Amino acid sequence: MSTLPTTPLGTTGMDISRLGFGAWAVAGAAWRYGWGATDDADSVAAVRHAVRSGVNWIDTAAVYGLGHSEELVARAIAGLPDGERPYVFTKVGLVWDPADPAAAPVRSMRPASVRREIEDSLRRLGVERIDLYQVHWPDTGESLEHRGADTAAGATPLEEYWQLMADLKKEGKVRAIGLSNHSVGELERAERIAHVDAIQPPFSALKREAADEIAWAAAHGTGVIAYSPMQSGLLTGTFDAERVAALPADDWRRRHPDFTTRLAANLTVVEVLRPVARRHGVSVAEVALAWVLAWPGLTGAIVGARTARQVDGWIGAGSPTLTPADLAEIAKGIEATGAGRGPVRP
Repeated sequence: MSTLPTTPLGTTGMDISRLGFGAWAVAGAAWRYGWGATDDADSVAAVRHAVRSGVNWIDTAAVYGLGHSEELVARAIAGLPDGERPYVFTKVGLVWDPADPAAAPVRSMRPASVRREIEDSLRRLGVERIDLYQVHWPDTGESLEHRGADTAAGATPLEEYWQLMADLKKEGKVRAIGLSNHSVGELERAERIAHVDAIQPPFSALKREAADEIAWAAAHGTGVIAYSPMQSGLLTGTFDAERVAALPADDWRRRHPDFTTRLAANLTVVEVLRPVARRHGVSVAEVALAWVLAWPGLTGAIVGARTARQVDGWIGAGSPTLTPADLAEIAKGIEATGAGRGPVRP
């Protein structure tokens, strides 16, 4: 059993490794946001290999695989001694229709729905308490793919659902509570109700808009775990147009603009990272992760894998320390590409 350096997750009392295992991609293909066919045995082996390599937290969500990801996490950690069990983080608030698994989930934080979701997650995960329970998206009462600016009639106000999250913490069902994909204004509103223990924004060299949320968290003693730090594989250095074209039809990435209309611009950032990787003797993926981990206020990053071999491709990302010259070179390169939005260096 290996160990990795850890750092406090805000004021939660949990010290976490800088990298965590993301269990979205292992969830299987039979739902709208699947990554293509997966092998459950490989998925369980990947989680166990990450834990043996020193990763001490797993991030999943009820909606991943429509419950299947949580079940796989339970299988992977079953039987581990207490001292070796990783923290388990999951999410609430995306509700699916069992009769139509291909439909986009609906954002809902209605109290009865949340109460049902947490009991289902506890059962699937095989735990008595969830270490970090996170609201997946602000409640709009509409499909995840709806991009309307206004909250739909009947959506649960943030103040109401955040109070419910605080109640779950008081009841001992969860150890800490967090918000994913929430703006600074929404974080401020939540903080007036109960402390935001952690946030989970998307953050990578290609998607940098959450810098303001990360700064807010640093100022409020709130932990930050970034998701998609390699932008769903684009920043691994292994993608090109041919590989995208070969993705299976049931891989959600085939439909996403990052892999279609924005693909060429996104891949130019990979070429910015490649010479830095060569100098450090590491992979492009590890440089992409090191860039995210260099951001002030950021606690850790979620990295997915479907096989143990994929874990080996990023587990060393905490070792390359990017120099000021590296960061300046990457910043200049990102600016030149015009890819993404937001600040270009920590």
